[in-house]
Amino acid sequence: MLAVRRVGERLVFTIRVTPRSSENAVAGERDGVLLVRVTAPPVEGRANDAVVMLLARALGTPRSTVQVVGGASARIKRISVPRSADAALGRLTK
Repeated sequence: MLAVRRVGERLVFTIRVTPRSSENAVAGERDGVLLVRVTAPPVEGRANDAVVMLLARALGTPRSTVQVVGGASARIKRISVPRSADAALGRLTK
């Protein structure tokens, strides 16, 4: 089960990013962490941009509301999204 924390009107959760993957996809959940694959390389923030775009599309929320709040230069990142994305986030991990 994905470990999600509520911080005010936002949800914070952890993802593990695989850059330079063959596709952009949410690959499920393992040990409380959401697995995300992106085709972008991990240079100049391109993988982070791809992660934000992928999660925004998957959660049905505007791109501007998805934030990388920790681990910007690491594979393990903390992501913050609006609380309204709770139901969509639950569907991603099934």
